[in-house]
Amino acid sequence: MPTIGFHASHEQISPRQLLKDVQHAEQAGFDAAMCSDHIEPWSARQGHSGFAWSWLGAALATTSLRFGVVTAPGQRYHPAIIAHASATLAGMFPGRFWLAPGSGENMNEHVTGDAWPPKETRQQRLEECVDVIRRLHRGEEVTHHGLVAVEQARIWDVPEPPPQLIAPAISVDTARRAAGWADGLVTVNQPPEKLKDMLAAYRDHGGRGKAVLQVHLSWAPREQDAVAIAMDQWRTNTFAPPVPWDLPTAGHFDGVSGHIGEEQVRKSVNVSASLQQHTEWLAGYAELGFDELYLHFVGQEQAPFIDAFAADVLPQLRSTAIAGPAVPESSVPESPVKESTL
Repeated sequence: MPTIGFHASHEQISPRQLLKDVQHAEQAGFDAAMCSDHIEPWSARQGHSGFAWSWLGAALATTSLRFGVVTAPGQRYHPAIIAHASATLAGMFPGRFWLAPGSGENMNEHVTGDAWPPKETRQQRLEECVDVIRRLHRGEEVTHHGLVAVEQARIWDVPEPPPQLIAPAISVDTARRAAGWADGLVTVNQPPEKLKDMLAAYRDHGGRGKAVLQVHLSWAPREQDAVAIAMDQWRTNTFAPPVPWDLPTAGHFDGVSGHIGEEQVRKSVNVSASLQQHTEWLAGYAELGFDELYLHFVGQEQAPFIDAFAADVLPQLRSTAIAGPAVPESSVPESPVKESTL
């Protein structure tokens, strides 16, 4: 069975509490953790957005978990800064840190005041950034002039091994394109045929490394509470691209999500009061070929979820006797949360 990780949602939980939550997740038996790097949440109801890089240092130092972060070099961050930050974490915690550089979302990048480029330009800029970051991680002095400019940059503390650069993708085309540069692939829960196509496109074009899936879920002892949590916290995260790439603020996301109902939310979030149902859904994802599953409970109070899944779901997933039933057909058709910052 795959690695079962905990998704630490900076956009929904304060950094101080989230550090306690990830420590709790390790103690409960989760294998790893990941997070996204935002300056803005998707909703005022979510109401948080701590600085992921500061938090990662504390989290790596106070747990033994492996960590990943989805980030976006090129506009808010110069690629030399991402190379520097990631090299430092990888050097302090060898083999325990990976990053997933994406093409970005306007909600995080507009703060620079620069124009928001079209998708193809952002994708080209990302690929330039990836090349710069890899060269800096090798200890090279880098000068580069393109969609990003780098002048005589060098990382003096070169990480050994360098952190893996995992490609965040939502579409088959992006997965295919990333196969040329990535050390692995990360995406979010979508219909099973779409996930199969993405994995095939990545592998068939030479994509190497691990396949990672972030799973949005809502659980509570009562079904109506699980639904209420998902509706409150995740209805702003149900739009297909390019909407999530281009809206600039949490206020805009709140403004366009007032009409979103339960049916649409269930397409983005696996909602059930049944722990057995969640186990079956997760086992189905594993059978598709994902090496790591990161569970994102979309509520803000993480402790009940951590304890319940540690007691009933994780042991079943780790049992060789389980036969993974079908992935929910209603899983998200397109997700706003990744190619950019998952």
